[in-house]
Amino acid sequence: MDHSRAPVLEAIEDYRRAGGLAFTPPGHKQGRGADSRVLDLLGRDAFASDLLTLNGLDDRRMSRGILGQAQELMADAVDAEHTFFSTCGSSLSVKSAMLAVAGPGERLLVSRNAHKSVVAGLVISGVHPVWVRPRYDEEHHVAHPPGPEETKAALAEAPDVKGMLLITPTDYGTCADIRGVARALHDADKPLIVDEAWGAHYPFHDDLPTWAMDGEADLCVTSTHKMGGGPCCSPPSTAGAGRWSSTAKNCWARR
Repeated sequence: MDHSRAPVLEAIEDYRRAGGLAFTPPGHKQGRGADSRVLDLLGRDAFASDLLTLNGLDDRRMSRGILGQAQELMADAVDAEHTFFSTCGSSLSVKSAMLAVAGPGERLLVSRNAHKSVVAGLVISGVHPVWVRPRYDEEHHVAHPPGPEETKAALAEAPDVKGMLLITPTDYGTCADIRGVARALHDADKPLIVDEAWGAHYPFHDDLPTWAMDGEADLCVTSTHKMGGGPCCSPPSTAGAGRWSSTAKNCWARR
């Protein structure tokens, strides 16, 4: 595949060159209706590129395949079969990931060093967490994610859980033994979700820690907005069951 291509950027460039004017949001009409003070601060290009996927770029009814092309390129870049972009950062994707594994009233192993988005997802979904404590590093005064032993102990105490949500890397850069945790869960026929929002760069260099999908995880959520140089928003989509990872802000890839 041609990884010099950027289908979404190319579509925006074509749209701007054609000089189209949409009668849909955003109300600033690609900067024509923006306050001059805002234009002076942010520049007109920020508004000129703020477009819906309708009206000349892409949509569900008359698809030009722009998002599909971009998702195929991302999937190929991370050696996955399928990729799906989503919005609202890793927070929305983590919530979706948990709901793909457990439902209201069901239990899920969750790393106790979880982001507030995870807690919000538990409240919204009705999934009951079984907290798995991280391992504290007395020498460096940081917490490491739970490992295989902690996972096995939690499974022994809560054999009815539907799977596990593991947060790695942490905000401090500490990483889990993903493969070990995955195998502990798979031995119990449970899936592993990895919140890898801070590890979007991991698939792209051999000297970096193993990223979740290469570590045998079943579903991975990442965010190129945090660590991969991507923008803060991408077009929305949905993802189904299977082995999934998420990269881009955000994208899900099925292995």
